[in-house]
Amino acid sequence: MYAVSDFAEFICELDQLKAVKRQITLPCDNYRQENSAEHSWHVALMANMLSEYAAKPIDITRVIRMILIHDIVEIDAGDMFAFNDQSDHDAQAEKELAAAKRIFGLLPSPLDNEMLELWLEFEAAETADAEFAKAMDRVLPVFQNMKDNGGSWKRHSIAREKIEKRNAHLKSCAPALWDYVLQQLDIAVEKGWLSQ
Repeated sequence: MYAVSDFAEFICELDQLKAVKRQITLPCDNYRQENSAEHSWHVALMANMLSEYAAKPIDITRVIRMILIHDIVEIDAGDMFAFNDQSDHDAQAEKELAAAKRIFGLLPSPLDNEMLELWLEFEAAETADAEFAKAMDRVLPVFQNMKDNGGSWKRHSIAREKIEKRNAHLKSCAPALWDYVLQQLDIAVEKGWLSQ
């Protein structure tokens, strides 16, 4: 068993995630920017609620663990807008890997490696758990932007095809949610929140 003090530095480091701002704004709080800690909590709770839509067997506890740690790397790397150029995303991936190694390295062994492996699994999205976790991370902004009359989609003139591509994991891991997203995107295009 680990000593409680073995976790103190890591636990305090997590506070930094609350200062990382995202593109989504919150109508419920005077349109301030959402932070990455709030985002992770929201995705985790949503995944728990929507787990019945998973088309493949998943371990929801593992899914939630992945979701809760997936954005920790933004403490060092910052948040990147989903629709930046691929070269930006490639550079970001390198920063995030370095951040994962540093931040999870604050944990005692072998937990540091376990958390890094879980984070890498999420990033690859090749297992049923990781694919569902990644899909939940990517679908939350659909709910949020629809509720906010287009929100960040409208502000950045995003095309429907980009949202479809970003949510493509849903096709195989949660087809009913994929159908829901397509219906929502039809509405968003009709209302002028997304370009066709």
